Amino acid sequence: MAETGKIVTAIDIGRSKIVTLVGEAGETEGDFASAGVGIGPSRGRKRGQVGNVSEVTQAIREAVG
Repeated sequence: MAETGKIVTAIDIGRSKIVTLVGEAGETEGDFASAGVGIGPSRGRKRGQVGNVSEVTQAIREAVG
């Protein structure tokens, strides 16, 4: 059974963009209400790995904002 009102977040750091999702769990399992989505350009990665921590951090902040 899902916890009603539980806030759930997800961050997908892809090759070209970073996507963040914030939502709230509903009363039944699998029930989810989206509260917000953020998308920003992906930077600071090289060949699938973090190349520049500062750039990746800033890109995540922009997508979350």
